[in-house]
Amino acid sequence: MSVHISAKKGEIAKTVLMPGDPLRAKYIADNFLTDAKLVSQTRNIYFYTGNYKGKEITVGASGMGFPSIGIYSFELFTEYEVETIIRIGTCGAYSTDLKLFDILNVENAASESTYAKFAWGIEEDAISNQGSAFDKINETAKELGLEAKATNIHSSDIFYREDPAVPEIAVRHNCPAVEMEAFALFANAKHLGKNAATILTVSDIIPTHEQISADQREKALRTMMELSLETAIKY
Repeated sequence: MSVHISAKKGEIAKTVLMPGDPLRAKYIADNFLTDAKLVSQTRNIYFYTGNYKGKEITVGASGMGFPSIGIYSFELFTEYEVETIIRIGTCGAYSTDLKLFDILNVENAASESTYAKFAWGIEEDAISNQGSAFDKINETAKELGLEAKATNIHSSDIFYREDPAVPEIAVRHNCPAVEMEAFALFANAKHLGKNAATILTVSDIIPTHEQISADQREKALRTMMELSLETAIKY
């Protein structure tokens, strides 16, 4: 048992899908997995293990931000010998070149955060996806007739900010959208030699204030969930 996950050894699959929201993890378990079992609910962060098309998969929440996903992904990789984590989340678009409901397969995550530097001595301010998951997502998207745009993403510590301008780091690394977790996940995976990828659905267009409605959100996110699940069974 790890510090923050109460599952027993053997109750976590080798491949884990990680939405940010615990209730989204429950939704995936209830709607996509068979024989799903709640294996951890410490701090109300739910982890379920079940089967998808005969493949054992765990889905569990990461919480919000680098400290949270940093803790959960590290313990999954080290305490439960997880080999692959695919983050599935939403993002805000800095540019109107992206549209609501677009699906992004994150190629590189750029951040001003010191997480990677002080955790693992990684000095770079942009970290790529790790291992084979990125390519498997692209392959799976083609099989499903979906477009998953290979995209650099700005991973930020900040949700609310005074300056409305697109941050310099996002401009420098050609990041058309922003989220809050991929950089830390990629840093942990790079340090530990694991597979890590991030699939995002564009839920907000920042300059125009467009956003996916509550009624649209469930249907929109199901496409991303299905892409992640179909990718996961390839491991």
